[in-house]
Formats: sequence, structure tokens, C-alpha cells
Amino acid sequence: MKYTDAWFRGRRVTVMGLGSFGGGIGAAAFLHDLGARVTVTDMKTELDLTRSLDSLRNRDIRFVLGRHDREDFTHTDMVVVSPAVPRTSSYIRAASEAGVPLRTEIGLFVERCPAPVCGVTGSNGKTTTVSMLGAILAASGLPHRIGGNIGGSLLAELTAISPEDRVVLELSSFQIEWLDELGWSPRVAAVLNVMPNHLDRHGTFEAYADAKGRLLDHQGPEDITVLNAGNPASRAMQSRTRGEIQWFGNILDGDGFTYADGWIVRRVNGAVERIFDTARLLVPGGHNIENALAAVACAHALGVPVKAVAEGLAGFRGVTHRLELVGEISGVKYYNDSKATTPEAATVGITAFERSVIPILGGYDKGVSFDGMARAVSGKIRWAALIGVTAPLIRDSLAGAGVDSTIYGSFEEAFAACAGRARPGDVVLLSPGCASYDMFNNYEERGERFRELVRALMHRAE
Repeated sequence: MKYTDAWFRGRRVTVMGLGSFGGGIGAAAFLHDLGARVTVTDMKTELDLTRSLDSLRNRDIRFVLGRHDREDFTHTDMVVVSPAVPRTSSYIRAASEAGVPLRTEIGLFVERCPAPVCGVTGSNGKTTTVSMLGAILAASGLPHRIGGNIGGSLLAELTAISPEDRVVLELSSFQIEWLDELGWSPRVAAVLNVMPNHLDRHGTFEAYADAKGRLLDHQGPEDITVLNAGNPASRAMQSRTRGEIQWFGNILDGDGFTYADGWIVRRVNGAVERIFDTARLLVPGGHNIENALAAVACAHALGVPVKAVAEGLAGFRGVTHRLELVGEISGVKYYNDSKATTPEAATVGITAFERSVIPILGGYDKGVSFDGMARAVSGKIRWAALIGVTAPLIRDSLAGAGVDSTIYGSFEEAFAACAGRARPGDVVLLSPGCASYDMFNNYEERGERFRELVRALMHRAE
């Protein structure tokens, strides 16, 4: 059943999970403004949710924080639940048993969105791909909106969205499961890749892949599916596709978007159309070329002209805190990869460059080994600046791989040492391989501090 805006007037609605990501905030504000009597409940305390609560202070909303009360799930007209909450939750079960309808923030949006939607999912690269697609759409001048799992909420923008807009949503497997229950699929559905992830929630890889594939299940013959020919699980979804398939991949036998002679190209019936010279791509690494291929395929499905595709990709500077080019000073490039909070992520960041890399590594100790990272990056770095609780552990791992390093007592000292050692052609990279909690509140704050230091250095160099 679809619930109209008028239905909510005077109704009791419980929003489960306010969080700080934007979805819960957007849902609570939207429902309040429709005239609903909103209760927000979250296991986090008021202290944990200060920023989120501040954004709702001017609305008459009831808050239940630090706990959940069963009555808020059984004596209400609807529960709007965070997709991260599993269906096995006792509170969700109680609502279902009481006959209370369940929705998510993204479900409320897609039920009302008048514009065609491109939904993008995948185990890796979806945020970057969606952001690249946003840059392409901006270059095209076409009206568009970007939202979903990338953060924030588009509910407040519904009144401004028209059928002429293009809406791009990053979608997690959790969100897709709830959308499947609405019988909804996007006009353009992209499955970038599927690799083992979230098995604590889905149980098996097969169940996880199936959850991703549900994004396609309610498409019609006129819809478009974008699949990765180089990823077995994405490729296998061809069997559940009902509409046109748009293939992409670094290795592609037939028609679609691929990489050849340094260019992103489109192949159609043997003809090859050059679209974008990847030497112009500002974000490094082969994984970002694959992300660009996916973005180009989606852009084509959305009717974006080739010239705008090339212009958008050329201007894309990366996702904030993910191999983000902050600036270049005297031939040295400075990249912010603060979101690399595991050794594996730091390895991807460091090995993405053909240049020599001078990294800042270290942070909060999550009890993981750094030996594998040290072996993988030993050919890319000659020296590293180390910070935080894990600095001695990383030093020992790097030494075992034949890499020199120095421990610093502050983030600023480590940055200054990197800038002092860097020579034209080098990359100074913040890719810590650790969480930030010993020195910063979160990885965003750490990345912002790096950006401030780079900008200050640029200012002095002028």
C-alpha cells in the first residue's frame, strides 16, 4: 500500500534510528512537516547525537534516546526504520506482529519521486561512481539530484524535483532489501561488483549477492541494467535482467564501455567511439578507471551527451577523504585518503600511484596486523611518517619489509616531515590504515586537518 502525504496528517510515526548520516534526520523532518506526530528513538544518547538533534530543535518531535520502548513500535501508525536494523530485531518483529506498516527513508522518497532514478549498488566503488556521475550530470547542465547511501536525504527536495530531473541514488544491500518489499526498481540499475561483504547480516555470499540482485527484479522491458562484465557475480545477474543490458569492464568481448589504448571507449557492432582520455583523470588507480567506466555507462543510459561525460570526468577531483587530490606544490601532489581506516584500504591507496609515495600511517589500534600491508607497499614507498598508538607496530612491520620510517608525536609534525622530504614527482599521501580515535573524533576531522595543512603550505608557497 502506498501512503499519501495526506495520510500522515495527525498520525503517529516512529522513526527508528536518528543517526548522524542524514536519513533519519530527513525522515523525521519530512514526516513532521506533513503533520505527523513523530517519535524518534535511538539507542545512542543525546550526547552522541548532538549535531543531529540540533538540526531538529525547531520541530515538535518527541525523542526517546539511549533506549527503545516497545510501545513506540506497537502503538503507532507506522515505523520508519533505518535500513541497517536487521529484520530480526525484536522491535521490528513486534511492530510487524502488531500490524504496523514499516518503511525506510529511501522508501518514502522513491514512492514519491516523479523523476527517473538511476540506482547504483556494489561492494566497492559505488560512492565514487555516484560522485563521478554527479560531476558528469553537472557538466551536462541537466537538472539532477544525488542521494541515497552517499549521505543526506532527498525528501526535503521532493517538491523541487520534476520528471525532467535525473535522480542518482547510491543503494546498499540493506536498502535494496527494503525497496524490494515495495516492488520497486529504478529506471537504470547498476550493479558494479559483488564481493564477500556484510556476511554477518546476510549469512552467505549467495544471500548477499541475491540481495544486490533484487535491485533488478522489478524492472520492465523498457528499463536499463548496467553490469560489470569483469565481475562474475555482476555478470551472472544477466539471467535476472528484464530490460536492456549496458555492459562495462576493463576486458569486454562484445558491445559496451571498456578501456583501450588509454581511452574509455564505447564499442557498438565493431565500431569504436573514443569518449575520454584517462590520462586526464585526476583520481589515481586502475580501480578508478573501472569506476569511471561504470559512471560513463550510467551516464549514457541517462541520455548524457559524450562531450559532457568527458568534461565531467576531467573535472572530477575525487570523493572527500577518498584519494582526494587536495593540491600540488612545486611538483608534489598531496592526496587525502583519510577514509582508509584498514591496512587493506591503505594498501589500495598507496599502490594506486605510479609516482613514489610518502605516506602518513597510523592511528587507533584495532588489533590488526600490518605485515601484509608492509609487504604490499614496500616497492612503492622508501620512507613513511608514523603517528598514533599503532606507530610502533607499523614501524616493526615496515622494517621487516625493508622500509624506513619515523614516529612523530603529532599529526602536524608528521605532515611537515613529509613535505620536507618530498621532491618533484612525489606524492604525499594521508592513508593511515587505522581508525582515528586516538587523535581525532573521526576520519573526517583527520582528513580536514590534512587539507588545512596542505592549503596553508600552498599559501606560503605563493
